[in-house]
Amino acid sequence: MPDRFDVRVADAPPPEERSVEVVERKGLGHPDSICDALAEELSLDLCRFYLEHGGAILHHNVDKALLVAGRSAPRFEGGQVLEPMQVMLAGRATTAFRGVETPVAELANTAVRRWLGEHLHAFDPLNHVNIQCLVRPGSSELVGLFDEERKSHRALSNDTSCGVGYAPLSEVERLALAVEAHLRSAEARAREPALGEDIKVMAVRRDDAVRLTISCAMIDSALADLAAYGRARDHAAQLAHEAAGKVTSLPVSVEVNAADDLAAGRIFLTVTGTSAESGDDGQAGRGNRVNGLITPGRAMTIESVAGKNPVTHVGKLYNLTAGLAAERLVEALPDVRAAACRLVSQIGSPIEEPQLVEIRLSGGDPGRDPELAAEATRIVRDELALLPQLADDLVRGRLKLDRWPLRDR
Repeated sequence: MPDRFDVRVADAPPPEERSVEVVERKGLGHPDSICDALAEELSLDLCRFYLEHGGAILHHNVDKALLVAGRSAPRFEGGQVLEPMQVMLAGRATTAFRGVETPVAELANTAVRRWLGEHLHAFDPLNHVNIQCLVRPGSSELVGLFDEERKSHRALSNDTSCGVGYAPLSEVERLALAVEAHLRSAEARAREPALGEDIKVMAVRRDDAVRLTISCAMIDSALADLAAYGRARDHAAQLAHEAAGKVTSLPVSVEVNAADDLAAGRIFLTVTGTSAESGDDGQAGRGNRVNGLITPGRAMTIESVAGKNPVTHVGKLYNLTAGLAAERLVEALPDVRAAACRLVSQIGSPIEEPQLVEIRLSGGDPGRDPELAAEATRIVRDELALLPQLADDLVRGRLKLDRWPLRDR
């Protein structure tokens, strides 16, 4: 498929050499991130059920998730949740196969409560959430594609879509990931128990200085009064500085909960550590891309990934493969400083045969451009050949969304 490949070598400046860089990370407890995580968790549980009872992953796409915030009354030393948040999961799934009924609603309830209980330490998954499972049987056309795939033993794209990936991450991109991860770590919580998991990091670099604006939910039961809240907020800024210093030598300024007005008592205080308890709704597909970041200065796609099936849905598979291919290009080609990959599918075609493979390489010796292009084509072709293995990698946890690097090393 050489005609599908468009490979260019250009000495475009990497993000670090541009005067401005903007990077956003929505943390694990952000309502949008919660929706992505719950959609993906349900998809993985469906995959495991299908494999156990049918011997193969069956058709499903459960990528529509909506979180409607509840009501709460936070107060120092402990408030209460007045009305639980609502989680609505929708999409399509195979509900019966060879006489076996798929308990979709039961799987959805289990997946939601398990994930929330494991990842939001102050959240009560039994009492702080109501769950609606609105998943319905799949369309005959897409189910037919799955049936054809089973007969031919070759996965066929169930959408016309595109995926984008790039590597390496810039210093500011790595900084945003590191700061959010540190603030929700067990180590940080041991030092500052008021920290919740609803954290958002906006990193803006202008020339050689970085400014971090961080939103961080504080848990009321860990704070005695407004002065304690102020100290916790300062402590969060200190922890962010520490994490940033391990990634960059650039000067970094940090502001936490910039909308606070301590004199008026307007602060980011929560019962559960997430704004989803009151006032901040969420939706799947509105948050981080597969590498855990929102990067408006990079090539991106608005394709939602979480909850799509990992066998034929190229909206998921191509974003993952494009990122994995870009990582390999940078690792395998010493002359290349940066790589970007774009894959475009056509519905009904084999997933490992995109209609377009666009590769952009930065750096290298101009005299080696034809050689680099040939090596890059071979590397991406190898990654495309591994597409049928991605489902197993996802089900077994070797490959995960919303993080970098994508694959366990």
